Amino acid sequence: MILVVKNNLFFYKNEIIKKVSINILEISDKNSQNLGLSPYYLLLLLCIKISRVQMLQNRKFINIGIVAHVDAGKTSITELFLYKSGITRAVGSVDKGTSQTDWLRVERERGISVRSASASFTWNDININIVDTPGHVDFSSEVERSMLAMDCAILVISAAEGVQSHTETLWNALQKTKIPAILFINKIDRAGSNIDSVIAEIRKELTSNIIVMQSVINEGSDAVEISNIVNSNSFSSLSENSIESIIHNDEILLDSYLVGEKIDSQKLKMSLKDQFHKNELFPVLFGSAKYDIGIDDLLDVITEYMPVAKGDSTKPLSGIVYKVEHNKTIGKIASVRLFEGSIKNRDIIHLGNNDLEEKVSQIRKLQGQKYIDVGELMAGDTAAICGLSSVVSGDIIGNPDQIKDSISLNTPMLTAKISPMNEEDYSTLVSAIHILSDEDPTLDLIWLKDERELHIKIMGLIQLEILEFVLSDRFQIAVNFGKPTVIYKETPAVPFEAYEEYTMPKPCWAVVRFKIEPGARNSGIKYNSIVGVNSIAVRYQNEVERTIPIALQQGPFGWEVTDLIITLIGDEDHNIHSRAGDFAVASPMAIMKGLKENGTKLLEPILEYTITANEDKLGSIVGSLTQLRADIGNPNIENHRFTLSGTIPVSTSLDYSTKFSSLTGGKGKFATKFHGYKECPIELGETTPFRGINPLDRAK
Repeated sequence: MILVVKNNLFFYKNEIIKKVSINILEISDKNSQNLGLSPYYLLLLLCIKISRVQMLQNRKFINIGIVAHVDAGKTSITELFLYKSGITRAVGSVDKGTSQTDWLRVERERGISVRSASASFTWNDININIVDTPGHVDFSSEVERSMLAMDCAILVISAAEGVQSHTETLWNALQKTKIPAILFINKIDRAGSNIDSVIAEIRKELTSNIIVMQSVINEGSDAVEISNIVNSNSFSSLSENSIESIIHNDEILLDSYLVGEKIDSQKLKMSLKDQFHKNELFPVLFGSAKYDIGIDDLLDVITEYMPVAKGDSTKPLSGIVYKVEHNKTIGKIASVRLFEGSIKNRDIIHLGNNDLEEKVSQIRKLQGQKYIDVGELMAGDTAAICGLSSVVSGDIIGNPDQIKDSISLNTPMLTAKISPMNEEDYSTLVSAIHILSDEDPTLDLIWLKDERELHIKIMGLIQLEILEFVLSDRFQIAVNFGKPTVIYKETPAVPFEAYEEYTMPKPCWAVVRFKIEPGARNSGIKYNSIVGVNSIAVRYQNEVERTIPIALQQGPFGWEVTDLIITLIGDEDHNIHSRAGDFAVASPMAIMKGLKENGTKLLEPILEYTITANEDKLGSIVGSLTQLRADIGNPNIENHRFTLSGTIPVSTSLDYSTKFSSLTGGKGKFATKFHGYKECPIELGETTPFRGINPLDRAK
């Protein structure tokens, strides 16, 4: 007797028994006799296996991120999700350091999230993978990478603080990446909460395309309650304006509405769901994580209205690594969102960014307080993969076509020197920073071996405090940080040609000529070649192109050179003496010599700011901004409050938020976001010594 699953059909004695979704599997009488098992028992086992495969392939996943300004209550909401779904036996507390997703010691002691954390649970028969992200702006890079794994998001807003600076940044990022979002207004029990004011802020500063799905009574007290305006079967309590908002983007419903027809609730619900998915409308919900108010409703809206992950496990592999952790026993653990295909234990997978192949040793998911080996990762799901020794955050697995373009929430604008208190710990510190750079590539480690100096890029001063704690707690290294320096840049002052002959000592031969022109501000580096392959071979031109970004890492003032157009316009190779490495030497020599002779302009990082405060503080605030070299726009005054926008240098505004809070008595709002780089007089900026071997030093 032979049982065969082939071409998606199950055969027994030449009769089709059941349609299945797996490939080829054969069990023969001989195998069953060797095992001492009845073929009928094997048939039962096979049917169980088929049912399991079908069940796995039919599972629905929602990959949702939870994002917010710091201290809005994200982690508390996540803890309630895990508790109410039965994953944990008690609700973890951020304040008590018992939360499941804030597992680092520094997170438990400081009460803030510094790393994204993933958890999985089931609600209404749908598998939800949630990513709890940090709220502090210094850890924005964690949020950037996590967004690559999200199908939808919950943007948490405090009912007391309202829309804050980072809230708007997160919202803009969600819109750029077209991630559908629920707006959840938390802490409605807090004294001073003002829901009407928060809704007005959302309409003004984020979007007017919202549907308020609940009403609130007794806000700002322990007796606060919510009731649903919209539920699964009825829209009867929805206002006329809200109904019009729904049908506005639905031509069929709009036509029915205009002729006076009654709108069916199910059609209204399906239209609402469709518009949520298309980012045309956004649901607004209320709650209090502290008192477990509105959390069930939030979960119901997620499973009822948010998009389910798409993906086909039979297609070529495509996924993204959105987080990397290090385990002393297992090694690197890569959190992966899989868009297409499937991965099993012991599979060989291709890391697209590094053009490497790695073997998967284990696929794990967090269940409660421990990881379990699930053995397989299907399309649409997320899991932690072990065994990828060379993986770093942001790596693409397999085909990159399904991967969304990443967005930038913030740019490191400070650099700091880091050194161990104990000189003998230098090599250990280098290794530790390399590990942390795998987890957060924005640290951008620079290791100057000859000078025995380490430099890293950082978002802000809080990040330095956390790094100091992590290095001590995790790696047992005590460190000192130098005073953080603003990261300036340089750009060519005038157009010029750069030329270099690298022909001695033989055997070597590389002659290059570049045309270098200033580019538009914030345009970066643009490179092209007009040299024919008869003058410089393709392999040598490729080496020149590879070397350009490296050659521009430091200019005459010691900073990265940017905003330029660089064109290879000549010259020649040698059919005997030339090697690719010769052009890697000659290109930086030509570029640095040209920049030194013709000069560069210094560029400094600039922030956009928005200030809101009481009208009587306008004069003192404008005066303080003037001292900081800020560009100041015209104030908009309304209801005895003013709003002021403009730009301000990073170098002068590092501690302005503290001064601003003092000027306004804590009643003003100072929000900033990165604007770009702007020309700065050399006397107002900073220069830094050249690090490493200067291309102008021909002897070296």
